[in-house]
Amino acid sequence: MTARTLRAVAVPGDPPGGRRAVLVWGVGTLVYLVAVVHRTSLGVAGIDAADRFHVGASALSSFSILQVLVYAGMQIPVGLMVDRLGTKKVLTLGAVLYTAGQFTFGLSHSYPMALAARAVLGCGDAMTFVSVLRLGSRWFPARRGPLVTQAAALFGVAGNLISTVVLSRLLHTAGWTPTFLGAAVAGAFVLLLVVFFLQDHPPGYEPAPVEHAGAAYVRRQIAASWAEPGTRLGMWTHFTTQFPGMVFLLLWGMPFLVEAQHLSRGAAGALLTLVVLANMAFGMVFGQLISRHHGARLPLTLGVVAVTAGTWAAVLGWPGGHDPMWLLVALCVVLGASGPASMIGFDFARPANPPERFGTASGIVNIGGFIASMLTLLAIGVLLDSTGDDYRVAWCSIFVLQAVGLTQILRLRRASERLERERIAVSRVESVHRTAPATLSGE
Repeated sequence: MTARTLRAVAVPGDPPGGRRAVLVWGVGTLVYLVAVVHRTSLGVAGIDAADRFHVGASALSSFSILQVLVYAGMQIPVGLMVDRLGTKKVLTLGAVLYTAGQFTFGLSHSYPMALAARAVLGCGDAMTFVSVLRLGSRWFPARRGPLVTQAAALFGVAGNLISTVVLSRLLHTAGWTPTFLGAAVAGAFVLLLVVFFLQDHPPGYEPAPVEHAGAAYVRRQIAASWAEPGTRLGMWTHFTTQFPGMVFLLLWGMPFLVEAQHLSRGAAGALLTLVVLANMAFGMVFGQLISRHHGARLPLTLGVVAVTAGTWAAVLGWPGGHDPMWLLVALCVVLGASGPASMIGFDFARPANPPERFGTASGIVNIGGFIASMLTLLAIGVLLDSTGDDYRVAWCSIFVLQAVGLTQILRLRRASERLERERIAVSRVESVHRTAPATLSGE
């Protein structure tokens, strides 16, 4: 049996991929795309929301903080739900919730009602990305994992693009209620696609039955996932890389560009669009690079953190009060790398956890970036109110969280890399022994 024959043999139980896998997975990613449209819709409506609900910076940040808090708090429960119930049921519930939340938000005239609507929206949004990751692992071969993860993230970026380009224009032409109710209609549409077309796994690739023994099962799943250094490394990677770009797009980018840099809304919207386009470009590059060179994960992570910190330092330290346009453009391009870099966290967690635990591990990883985003959203709002809207002081809060996350990444990287090398070696040996008889019999 030649080395070429060994490489061609599929690992037992590995899904085949193919056109049908792309179609089914595409339905799931559309649900995620619409979820991101709903999530980021407030980012282009922040100034309008402040006028509509008569609130200041701290209260305005509460919208996004609550939404992100709900999202982060739901990640482990959602991971457990996906592992236990399957993707279709969880995505169906998620689409129902975020559609209802967006619909209510569009009709809201009071701050408490709008706040409750964003919480419901955040709950539904929380059920989408982990479900899409699980769907990809069930329909595509494991070697396609990094590429599928980055491709899923690109759908989220497309949702961001729709918010910054389409919703921002609708908001200033059609008005508040038609814009948000129209977004809710998109949620109802993808809900129908899930009900009629989505399947949890290919025929003949049903996962082995797992005993779900109530609270004991939950404790085992969480404890086993957390015990893996790869899961924790993934969480801190997500924590350290995602939040600068998310906070910029989710709420504070538009006010910073309009109120601090005195750009027009059109120019600020163009820069937000640049962040999204750069995100898409970096996502395609990172996905291809990690699929071919697994060792590039940590250098990419550290590089993105370093360049992001350096660019923000240049922006915040520029003398004269207003930054030149070329520096703002550079900042937006750099922030575009934050989303794809955060996806590397899932690539650290995937080899450390078996398929029946990957949903739970993904939920733990996904918590990282959203906790960092929540803390930064709160810090910026509080600092703006306490400093008289000094955006330069407020944005300095990002350096604190980057330092915390970077420390944890460097602490965990060696243990994670060592265990991953050991598992890969064992997996290769087992694969050869399992596939050898079948291959020999065919010669």
